[in-house]
Amino acid sequence: MRSGRRLRAGLAASCLALVFAVNSHAAQDWGRLDWLIGDWTVEGGGAQQGVGDFTFALEAGGRQLVRRSYTDYPATNGKPAGRREDTMVIQRLPRGRMRATESDDNGHVIHYEVRAPEPGSAEFVSTDPTGPRYRLTYRSAPVGLEIWFEIAPPSDRDRFRPDLHWTAVRTR
Repeated sequence: MRSGRRLRAGLAASCLALVFAVNSHAAQDWGRLDWLIGDWTVEGGGAQQGVGDFTFALEAGGRQLVRRSYTDYPATNGKPAGRREDTMVIQRLPRGRMRATESDDNGHVIHYEVRAPEPGSAEFVSTDPTGPRYRLTYRSAPVGLEIWFEIAPPSDRDRFRPDLHWTAVRTR
């Protein structure tokens, strides 16, 4: 009788270990977005650009990919220096789809559909049915990342125009 209990306990422990191993691996596999995971420093951009850092990290047991960023803007043209902070939470959906929600310290919230059309490329396209549409694009470059933020007006929601462009390098 004792050996039967030990056998069942051993089998149960083995099954649990297998379930945790499978779930742990699946939770941490972000496929075409894995290359974004890490710490990044912004290196260049247009006249509106400040300086800052951002990270992409796995959270919630690897079930969410979270970007946290900040940008420090210098005082210019009579405007005081300032800081912008935001957080984006990316979640996987059934059938390989992904969505993201970005919120910042000014109370702005943008909901995105996430696409990774090819290795080293990720597009976040806003899904709000009214108002302007936004597209945030990350592309792998020889020295790090190239990043674009584009806006399409409410009257022509598929006509994206560049608003910001910057580069970033991996620091970790």
